[in-house]
Amino acid sequence: MARHTYGRPEEAPVTTAGTPSPVRGRSTRQRAAVAAALDEVDEFRSAQDLHDMLKHRGDSVGLTTVYRTLQSLADAGEVDVLRTSEGEAVYRRCSTGDHHHHLVCRMCGKAVEVEGPAVESWAEQIAAQHGYVSVAHTVEIFGTCAECAAAPSGTRES
Repeated sequence: MARHTYGRPEEAPVTTAGTPSPVRGRSTRQRAAVAAALDEVDEFRSAQDLHDMLKHRGDSVGLTTVYRTLQSLADAGEVDVLRTSEGEAVYRRCSTGDHHHHLVCRMCGKAVEVEGPAVESWAEQIAAQHGYVSVAHTVEIFGTCAECAAAPSGTRES
């Protein structure tokens, strides 16, 4: 798949200070702060949430820089990206470099990475039936986690 550079020459990945993950573009203190913030959270967070987190700890990072850094990390395969039911993109550091899917709680947002060999076979079969090649896919499964299901109504939601 060709990488779009929107009129700019494609820049080589660089490593942000203190973070082993490549971020496309110049390595700056702001980009390093975004990458470090992602390393500190386990759950999916929106760009706005990460921006607020950075602001509250005294890091001066613009929201546009947060979005651009997250997009660079997503393009490099360094973060997982999900769309919430409201259509907002949320991000989390990948815990594995392998292809995987997510099981996500609708109530609290807890996410578990899962493998889906049956999904992989199904996607390849459907693509082949329709003459498609070089197929990619994303599968996210939404439900209610055991903790939220066991909690009294409305007490577990974050």
